[in-house]
Amino acid sequence: MSTKLTKLDHFTDPPTSAKTMSLFFKLFLLHITMAAAAQLRPDFYSQTCPNAEFIVRDVMVKALIREPRSVASVMRLQFHDCLVNGCDASVLLDDTPTIPGEKQALSNINSLRSFEVIDEIKEALEKVCPGLVSCADITIMAARDAVALTGGPDWKVRLGRLDSLSPWLEESNEIMPSPRSNASYLIDLFKKFNLSVEDLVALSGTHSIGQARCFSIMFRLYNQSGTGQPDPAIEPKYREKLKMLCPTNVDQNVTGDLDATPRVFDNQYFKDLVAGRGFLNSDQTLYTFTQTRNFVKLFSKDQSEFFKALVNGMLKLGDLQNNQPGEIRSNCRVVNNRGIKSLTLGGHHEWKRS
Repeated sequence: MSTKLTKLDHFTDPPTSAKTMSLFFKLFLLHITMAAAAQLRPDFYSQTCPNAEFIVRDVMVKALIREPRSVASVMRLQFHDCLVNGCDASVLLDDTPTIPGEKQALSNINSLRSFEVIDEIKEALEKVCPGLVSCADITIMAARDAVALTGGPDWKVRLGRLDSLSPWLEESNEIMPSPRSNASYLIDLFKKFNLSVEDLVALSGTHSIGQARCFSIMFRLYNQSGTGQPDPAIEPKYREKLKMLCPTNVDQNVTGDLDATPRVFDNQYFKDLVAGRGFLNSDQTLYTFTQTRNFVKLFSKDQSEFFKALVNGMLKLGDLQNNQPGEIRSNCRVVNNRGIKSLTLGGHHEWKRS
Protein backbone atom coordinates (compact mmCIF):
# COMPACT_ATOMS: atom_id res chain seq x y z
CA MET A 1 0.00 0.00 0.00
CA SER A 2 1.35 3.42 -0.93
CA THR A 3 1.89 5.91 1.90
CA LYS A 4 1.48 8.97 -0.28
CA LEU A 5 -0.59 11.63 1.48
CA THR A 6 -3.61 12.99 -0.30
CA LYS A 7 -5.89 15.80 0.83
CA LEU A 8 -9.65 15.58 1.27
CA ASP A 9 -11.61 18.82 1.60
CA HIS A 10 -14.38 18.97 4.19
CA PHE A 11 -17.69 17.52 3.04
CA THR A 12 -20.10 20.24 1.99
CA ASP A 13 -23.23 18.05 1.84
CA PRO A 14 -23.79 16.44 5.25
CA PRO A 15 -25.59 13.09 5.45
CA THR A 16 -29.29 13.45 5.95
CA SER A 17 -29.88 10.95 8.75
CA ALA A 18 -28.44 11.16 12.25
CA LYS A 19 -27.57 7.47 12.08
CA THR A 20 -25.57 7.92 8.90
CA MET A 21 -23.88 10.96 10.35
CA SER A 22 -22.94 9.03 13.48
CA LEU A 23 -21.46 6.21 11.43
CA PHE A 24 -19.53 8.66 9.28
CA PHE A 25 -18.25 10.43 12.35
CA LYS A 26 -17.00 7.18 13.92
CA LEU A 27 -15.27 6.17 10.72
CA PHE A 28 -13.80 9.64 10.46
CA LEU A 29 -12.34 9.37 13.97
CA LEU A 30 -11.03 5.87 13.29
CA HIS A 31 -9.40 7.14 10.12
CA ILE A 32 -7.63 9.93 11.97
CA THR A 33 -6.45 7.49 14.63
CA MET A 34 -4.91 5.21 12.01
CA ALA A 35 -3.29 8.16 10.27
CA ALA A 36 -1.78 9.42 13.50
CA ALA A 37 -0.22 6.05 14.25
CA ALA A 38 1.30 5.74 10.79
CA GLN A 39 2.71 9.17 10.13
CA LEU A 40 5.36 9.96 12.74
CA ARG A 41 8.38 11.18 10.79
CA PRO A 42 11.03 13.88 11.06
CA ASP A 43 9.83 15.93 8.09
CA PHE A 44 6.15 15.97 9.00
CA TYR A 45 5.80 19.79 8.87
CA SER A 46 8.30 20.42 6.08
CA GLN A 47 5.57 21.43 3.63
CA THR A 48 2.80 22.71 5.89
CA CYS A 49 4.84 24.62 8.50
CA PRO A 50 8.54 24.52 7.53
CA ASN A 51 9.62 26.90 10.30
CA ALA A 52 7.88 25.00 13.10
CA GLU A 53 11.03 23.68 14.75
CA PHE A 54 12.81 27.02 14.44
CA ILE A 55 9.88 28.75 16.15
CA VAL A 56 9.85 26.23 19.00
CA ARG A 57 13.58 26.61 19.58
CA ASP A 58 13.41 30.39 19.46
CA VAL A 59 10.82 30.46 22.24
CA MET A 60 12.83 27.93 24.25
CA VAL A 61 15.94 30.11 23.97
CA LYS A 62 13.96 33.04 25.35
CA ALA A 63 12.61 30.88 28.17
CA LEU A 64 16.12 29.71 29.04
CA ILE A 65 17.35 33.29 29.26
CA ARG A 66 14.33 34.38 31.28
CA GLU A 67 14.39 31.50 33.77
CA PRO A 68 16.95 28.70 33.29
CA ARG A 69 14.96 26.23 35.38
CA SER A 70 11.95 26.53 33.11
CA VAL A 71 13.46 24.51 30.26
CA ALA A 72 14.10 21.57 32.58
CA SER A 73 10.47 21.80 33.68
CA VAL A 74 9.32 21.78 30.05
CA MET A 75 11.51 18.75 29.35
CA ARG A 76 9.78 16.81 32.16
CA LEU A 77 6.45 17.25 30.39
CA GLN A 78 7.37 14.71 27.71
CA PHE A 79 7.83 11.91 30.26
CA HIS A 80 4.72 12.82 32.24
CA ASP A 81 2.69 13.02 29.03
CA CYS A 82 3.97 10.06 27.03
CA LEU A 83 3.91 7.44 29.76
CA VAL A 84 0.19 8.03 30.31
CA ASN A 85 -1.71 6.73 27.25
CA GLY A 86 0.94 7.90 24.82
CA CYS A 87 2.24 11.30 23.71
CA ASP A 88 -1.01 13.21 23.23
CA ALA A 89 -0.61 16.45 25.24
CA SER A 90 -3.22 15.23 27.73
CA VAL A 91 -1.02 16.48 30.58
CA LEU A 92 -1.40 20.04 29.30
CA LEU A 93 -5.19 20.15 29.73
CA ASP A 94 -6.54 22.36 32.52
CA ASP A 95 -9.33 21.19 34.81
CA THR A 96 -12.88 21.82 33.69
CA PRO A 97 -15.90 22.20 36.01
CA THR A 98 -16.70 18.53 35.45
CA ILE A 99 -13.39 16.86 34.52
CA PRO A 100 -10.19 17.18 36.57
CA GLY A 101 -7.04 17.19 34.50
CA GLU A 102 -3.79 15.28 34.91
CA LYS A 103 -2.26 18.30 36.57
CA GLN A 104 -4.10 17.07 39.68
CA ALA A 105 -2.39 13.66 39.57
CA LEU A 106 -0.30 12.72 42.58
CA SER A 107 2.96 12.88 40.65
CA ASN A 108 2.08 16.20 38.98
CA ILE A 109 0.30 18.44 41.48
CA ASN A 110 2.55 21.18 42.87
CA SER A 111 5.32 19.64 40.78
CA LEU A 112 4.85 20.09 37.02
CA ARG A 113 5.35 23.68 35.92
CA SER A 114 6.27 26.02 33.04
CA PHE A 115 3.09 25.29 31.09
CA GLU A 116 3.21 28.94 30.08
CA VAL A 117 6.27 28.19 27.92
CA ILE A 118 4.20 25.70 25.93
CA ASP A 119 1.47 28.36 25.68
CA GLU A 120 4.01 30.82 24.31
CA ILE A 121 5.23 28.34 21.71
CA LYS A 122 1.70 27.50 20.65
CA GLU A 123 0.78 31.17 20.29
CA ALA A 124 3.85 31.80 18.11
CA LEU A 125 3.04 28.83 15.89
CA GLU A 126 -0.64 29.75 15.55
CA LYS A 127 0.37 33.14 14.16
CA VAL A 128 2.41 31.53 11.39
CA CYS A 129 0.75 28.13 10.88
CA PRO A 130 -2.74 28.24 12.40
CA GLY A 131 -4.27 24.89 13.20
CA LEU A 132 -1.34 22.86 11.95
CA VAL A 133 1.07 21.97 14.76
CA SER A 134 -0.22 19.80 17.60
CA CYS A 135 0.52 20.48 21.24
CA ALA A 136 1.77 16.90 21.51
CA ASP A 137 4.42 17.61 18.88
CA ILE A 138 5.29 20.92 20.56
CA THR A 139 5.98 19.03 23.78
CA ILE A 140 8.30 16.61 21.98
CA MET A 141 10.20 19.39 20.19
CA ALA A 142 10.49 21.52 23.31
CA ALA A 143 11.84 18.61 25.38
CA ARG A 144 14.53 17.96 22.76
CA ASP A 145 15.41 21.66 22.72
CA ALA A 146 15.67 21.77 26.52
CA VAL A 147 18.39 19.14 26.29
CA ALA A 148 20.20 20.65 23.30
CA LEU A 149 20.18 24.23 24.61
CA THR A 150 21.75 23.27 27.93
CA GLY A 151 24.69 21.34 26.50
CA GLY A 152 23.18 17.95 25.73
CA PRO A 153 22.76 16.15 22.40
CA ASP A 154 20.53 17.34 19.57
CA TRP A 155 18.48 15.00 17.42
CA LYS A 156 15.77 14.75 14.80
CA VAL A 157 12.38 14.21 16.42
CA ARG A 158 9.59 12.26 14.78
CA LEU A 159 6.40 14.31 14.44
CA GLY A 160 2.76 13.97 13.40
CA ARG A 161 0.88 13.39 16.66
CA LEU A 162 -2.65 14.43 17.53
CA ASP A 163 -3.83 16.01 20.78
CA SER A 164 -6.11 14.04 23.07
CA LEU A 165 -9.75 14.91 23.56
CA SER A 166 -9.67 14.33 27.32
CA PRO A 167 -7.22 13.99 30.21
CA TRP A 168 -6.31 10.67 31.84
CA LEU A 169 -6.21 11.48 35.55
CA GLU A 170 -6.92 7.99 36.84
CA GLU A 171 -4.38 6.47 34.48
CA SER A 172 -1.78 9.05 35.52
CA ASN A 173 -2.26 8.17 39.18
CA GLU A 174 -1.91 4.49 38.36
CA ILE A 175 1.12 4.77 36.07
CA MET A 176 3.41 7.63 37.06
CA PRO A 177 6.14 6.52 39.48
CA SER A 178 6.80 8.12 42.85
CA PRO A 179 10.15 9.62 43.92
CA ARG A 180 10.10 6.81 46.49
CA SER A 181 10.22 4.17 43.74
CA ASN A 182 13.13 1.74 43.65
CA ALA A 183 14.93 0.44 40.59
CA SER A 184 13.16 -2.91 40.59
CA TYR A 185 9.76 -1.24 40.39
CA LEU A 186 10.97 1.16 37.70
CA ILE A 187 12.41 -1.64 35.58
CA ASP A 188 9.08 -3.47 35.65
CA LEU A 189 7.20 -0.25 34.82
CA PHE A 190 9.40 0.65 31.87
CA LYS A 191 9.24 -2.91 30.56
CA LYS A 192 5.48 -2.49 30.10
CA PHE A 193 6.27 0.24 27.55
CA ASN A 194 9.01 -1.76 25.81
CA LEU A 195 11.63 0.46 27.40
CA SER A 196 14.79 -1.35 28.44
CA VAL A 197 16.94 -1.10 31.57
CA GLU A 198 19.35 1.05 29.57
CA ASP A 199 16.45 3.29 28.52
CA LEU A 200 15.43 3.65 32.17
CA VAL A 201 18.88 4.71 33.30
CA ALA A 202 19.45 7.03 30.33
CA LEU A 203 16.05 8.71 30.66
CA SER A 204 16.63 9.15 34.39
CA GLY A 205 19.67 11.13 33.28
CA THR A 206 17.34 13.94 32.22
CA HIS A 207 17.67 14.87 35.90
CA SER A 208 20.99 16.32 34.78
CA ILE A 209 19.17 19.66 34.77
CA GLY A 210 16.56 21.11 37.06
CA GLN A 211 15.43 20.89 40.65
CA ALA A 212 13.04 18.91 42.84
CA ARG A 213 11.13 19.68 46.03
CA CYS A 214 11.99 18.85 49.61
CA PHE A 215 8.63 17.05 49.66
CA SER A 216 10.20 14.34 47.51
CA ILE A 217 13.06 13.57 49.89
CA MET A 218 11.79 14.13 53.44
CA PHE A 219 11.34 10.39 54.00
CA ARG A 220 14.91 9.76 52.78
CA LEU A 221 16.30 12.18 55.32
CA TYR A 222 14.22 11.28 58.35
CA ASN A 223 12.34 8.00 57.92
CA GLN A 224 13.67 5.77 55.16
CA SER A 225 11.59 2.58 54.92
CA GLY A 226 9.87 3.44 58.20
CA THR A 227 13.10 3.14 60.21
CA GLY A 228 13.10 6.66 61.61
CA GLN A 229 16.60 6.97 60.14
CA PRO A 230 18.03 8.54 56.95
CA ASP A 231 18.76 6.55 53.83
CA PRO A 232 22.19 4.94 54.43
CA ALA A 233 22.95 5.27 50.71
CA ILE A 234 23.27 9.06 51.05
CA GLU A 235 26.90 10.20 51.39
CA PRO A 236 27.23 11.76 54.90
CA LYS A 237 28.33 15.26 53.89
CA TYR A 238 25.65 15.41 51.21
CA ARG A 239 23.08 14.23 53.75
CA GLU A 240 23.98 17.13 56.05
CA LYS A 241 23.66 19.52 53.12
CA LEU A 242 20.21 18.16 52.33
CA LYS A 243 19.16 18.43 55.98
CA MET A 244 20.14 22.11 55.96
CA LEU A 245 18.06 22.61 52.82
CA CYS A 246 15.14 20.53 54.08
CA PRO A 247 14.86 20.60 57.90
CA THR A 248 11.84 18.89 59.45
CA ASN A 249 9.90 22.16 59.62
CA VAL A 250 10.70 23.28 56.05
CA ASP A 251 8.16 24.48 53.50
CA GLN A 252 8.26 21.30 51.46
CA ASN A 253 7.96 23.23 48.19
CA VAL A 254 11.54 24.48 48.69
CA THR A 255 13.67 23.05 45.87
CA GLY A 256 17.14 21.60 45.60
CA ASP A 257 19.40 20.85 42.64
CA LEU A 258 19.06 17.40 41.09
CA ASP A 259 22.80 17.26 40.49
CA ALA A 260 25.88 19.42 41.00
CA THR A 261 25.52 21.15 37.61
CA PRO A 262 21.75 21.78 37.40
CA ARG A 263 21.95 24.21 34.47
CA VAL A 264 24.25 22.10 32.30
CA PHE A 265 23.15 18.91 30.60
CA ASP A 266 26.07 16.53 31.17
CA ASN A 267 26.87 13.25 32.91
CA GLN A 268 27.46 14.82 36.33
CA TYR A 269 24.18 13.26 37.48
CA PHE A 270 25.70 9.80 37.15
CA LYS A 271 28.94 10.83 38.84
CA ASP A 272 26.84 12.06 41.74
CA LEU A 273 25.00 8.73 41.96
CA VAL A 274 28.30 6.85 42.14
CA ALA A 275 29.35 9.18 44.96
CA GLY A 276 26.07 8.70 46.88
CA ARG A 277 24.81 12.17 46.07
CA GLY A 278 21.59 11.36 44.25
CA PHE A 279 18.82 13.77 45.27
CA LEU A 280 15.84 11.44 44.81
CA ASN A 281 15.46 7.90 46.07
CA SER A 282 14.43 6.85 42.56
CA ASP A 283 17.76 8.24 41.33
CA GLN A 284 20.12 6.81 43.94
CA THR A 285 18.52 3.38 43.72
CA LEU A 286 19.82 3.12 40.15
CA TYR A 287 23.31 2.79 41.62
CA THR A 288 22.48 0.62 44.61
CA PHE A 289 20.54 -1.87 42.47
CA THR A 290 22.69 -4.45 40.67
CA GLN A 291 20.76 -4.55 37.39
CA THR A 292 21.09 -0.80 36.76
CA ARG A 293 24.47 -0.09 38.40
CA ASN A 294 26.63 -0.96 35.41
CA PHE A 295 24.82 1.55 33.20
CA VAL A 296 25.25 4.23 35.86
CA LYS A 297 28.97 3.47 36.02
CA LEU A 298 29.28 3.50 32.22
CA PHE A 299 27.47 6.81 31.82
CA SER A 300 29.46 8.38 34.68
CA LYS A 301 32.68 7.61 32.81
CA ASP A 302 31.57 8.12 29.21
CA GLN A 303 29.30 11.07 28.46
CA SER A 304 29.06 10.19 24.78
CA GLU A 305 27.58 6.78 25.66
CA PHE A 306 25.04 8.50 27.89
CA PHE A 307 24.08 10.96 25.16
CA LYS A 308 23.68 8.17 22.61
CA ALA A 309 21.48 6.11 24.95
CA LEU A 310 19.48 9.20 25.91
CA VAL A 311 18.60 10.06 22.31
CA ASN A 312 17.49 6.48 21.69
CA GLY A 313 15.39 6.48 24.86
CA MET A 314 13.76 9.85 24.11
CA LEU A 315 12.83 8.70 20.62
CA LYS A 316 11.31 5.47 21.94
CA LEU A 317 9.43 7.41 24.60
CA GLY A 318 8.17 9.84 21.96
CA ASP A 319 6.88 6.97 19.81
CA LEU A 320 4.39 5.84 22.46
CA GLN A 321 0.88 6.37 21.08
CA ASN A 322 -2.59 5.54 22.31
CA ASN A 323 -4.40 5.11 18.97
CA GLN A 324 -7.30 7.21 20.20
CA PRO A 325 -9.16 9.92 18.25
CA GLY A 326 -7.55 13.34 18.48
CA GLU A 327 -7.35 16.87 17.17
CA ILE A 328 -5.03 19.83 16.72
CA ARG A 329 -5.84 22.05 19.68
CA SER A 330 -5.81 25.79 19.13
CA ASN A 331 -5.12 26.25 22.85
CA CYS A 332 -3.03 23.56 24.51
CA ARG A 333 -4.95 23.90 27.78
CA VAL A 334 -8.42 23.13 26.42
CA VAL A 335 -9.97 20.89 23.78
CA ASN A 336 -11.48 22.57 20.74
CA ASN A 337 -15.21 22.94 20.27
CA ARG A 338 -16.55 19.53 19.38
CA GLY A 339 -17.26 18.89 15.74
CA ILE A 340 -15.72 17.30 12.68
CA LYS A 341 -13.77 20.37 11.71
CA SER A 342 -11.85 20.36 14.98
CA LEU A 343 -10.94 16.69 14.64
CA THR A 344 -8.60 17.01 11.71
CA LEU A 345 -4.94 16.42 11.19
CA GLY A 346 -3.52 19.60 9.74
CA GLY A 347 -6.20 22.03 10.87
CA HIS A 348 -8.26 22.53 7.69
CA HIS A 349 -8.07 19.11 6.08
CA GLU A 350 -8.13 15.43 6.80
CA TRP A 351 -5.09 13.55 5.56
CA LYS A 352 -5.22 9.91 4.57
CA ARG A 353 -3.12 7.27 2.94
CA SER A 354 -3.93 6.26 -0.60
